[in-house]
Amino acid sequence: MRAGRTGSATALAGALALVAFTAPAAEAADTGISVSNLVINNGKPIVVGTTAEVTPDFTFRVTRPAAYEYNEIEASPFLYHGVTAAQGAQDGGIYSGSETYYEDGYVEGELYIDPPYRLDSNNDATTWKIAVSARTWGSDGQPDAEEYLTGFGTVQVKRMARATVNASPEPVAKGKALTVTGKLTRADWVKHAYVGYGGKSAKLQFRKAGTSTYNTVKIVQAGSTGSLKTTVTAAADGYWRWTFSETSTTGGATAAGDYVDVT
Repeated sequence: MRAGRTGSATALAGALALVAFTAPAAEAADTGISVSNLVINNGKPIVVGTTAEVTPDFTFRVTRPAAYEYNEIEASPFLYHGVTAAQGAQDGGIYSGSETYYEDGYVEGELYIDPPYRLDSNNDATTWKIAVSARTWGSDGQPDAEEYLTGFGTVQVKRMARATVNASPEPVAKGKALTVTGKLTRADWVKHAYVGYGGKSAKLQFRKAGTSTYNTVKIVQAGSTGSLKTTVTAAADGYWRWTFSETSTTGGATAAGDYVDVT
C-alpha cells in the first residue's frame, strides 16, 4: 500500500456552499506543476439526485517542480461550464472534496456535490469541462504561484431519474387482462424534488418466474406527468417492470420487478 499525505481542497461549514479555495489568491503564475492521466468517475457520467451528496472519484498523475516537495504543492481537479476556468474555480463549479498525494506522483480523491447548494438550475445537466487548480506553497504557508490547468476533456452531469411499477389485479387468471401502471420522474434541481418525466418512452419488460432474463413486451410513452399505463394478457407467473435509457441530460432508471401470480 502506498504511503501518502491527505489534503482537502474544500470545506463545508454548516449549510454554506463549497468554495473553490480557502487561502488568499496568489498572483497568477506558472507553477511548474503538470498533471496527466486525469480520470473522473471512471469516465462515466455523474448522475445526481435532489438531496443525497455525491462524491465521484478521480485519479491522476502529478509532476512537481524540482524546488518543491509533494507537501508543498496542490493540484485540485474541478468542473465548470458556461464560464472561463478562472471563473469556474471561484464560483459555481464542482470542486474537490479531498485528495491523497503519494510519493510516486499518484493522486486519488473525490469531488464533492451537495445538490441543494451546488446545482441550482436544470441547465446544470450538461457537459462540464474538467480543469485543475495548481498551486505551490511558500515557506510562509501562503501560495506563491497559482494557475488553472485545462485541456482534460469533459464529463456529463445528469439528473437522476426513477421509475415505479404496479401490475394488477394480483393474482390474475390466466388469459385475463393485466393492467400495468407506473410513473417516471427525474430530479428537478430548482425545486429540489422529483418531478414527472413527461413524454419519455419506457419499455415494459417481463421476466418469467424461474428465469433470469427480462424481455421487452412493448414500449409506452409517458403522459405529461410521467404516468404510464398499458394492458397485457396474463400468461405466466413472473415479474413486470418499466425501464428507460439515459439521455444527454438524464440518467436511466429501472423499476424493481412487481411479481404477479397467474392462476
